[in-house]
Amino acid sequence: MTPARRRPIVAIDGPAGAGKSTIALALAARLGYGLIDTGAIYRTVALAAVRAGVAFDDDAGLALIVEGLPLRFETVGARNRVFLAADDISEAIRTPEISRAASAVSARPVVRAGLLGLQRRLGEGGGVVLEGRDIGTVVFPDADVKIFLTASEGERARRRYEELLKKGTPVTLEDTLREVKDRDHQDTTRAVAPLRKADDATEIVTDGMSPRAVIDHLAALVADATMRG
Repeated sequence: MTPARRRPIVAIDGPAGAGKSTIALALAARLGYGLIDTGAIYRTVALAAVRAGVAFDDDAGLALIVEGLPLRFETVGARNRVFLAADDISEAIRTPEISRAASAVSARPVVRAGLLGLQRRLGEGGGVVLEGRDIGTVVFPDADVKIFLTASEGERARRRYEELLKKGTPVTLEDTLREVKDRDHQDTTRAVAPLRKADDATEIVTDGMSPRAVIDHLAALVADATMRG
């Protein structure tokens, strides 16, 4: 760890549906760390753009949204709630429509550049878990613990499908699998900050693993980094 950090920065990256949000929330709670869901930040930008009628390729309009984004996180029980000003948008940003929109706006350099400073300010002191797609490669390449959390396409589609069904969203497993594949393609081929595993990240494939087993493994990695730091 750097001298300015008393506790580690934990970076969790991975594709859509890998369980990053669930694992990051539980890990942060166990460690007593702060939690920053960077994917939710991009989803919030996408939702704000949709509500304002700003096209996803309108860089000037997107820049204005990013500049004045009234975003905050609040942990409520076992949930990490997301607020846009006073509006709880935790569910609104998790629809398939906003998932696709978030992938589109996150590919815009003006959006990524505008949010980079915000993400770094939120996490620079350490004692924080950040989850997203470029935390260990772009946002905090010097993170003390880097995790690349993933699972097979079929497993990720199944998890997402079951999540949407519980919310009453009409969807088929075939459509969900197609969306997972499309999102993977968009995230890994975009020109700016594409999704990839950092060279020094620990890859964890969660097929067949319980959330508890994954969290235990990550907590051990953080404990080891703390001792070495």
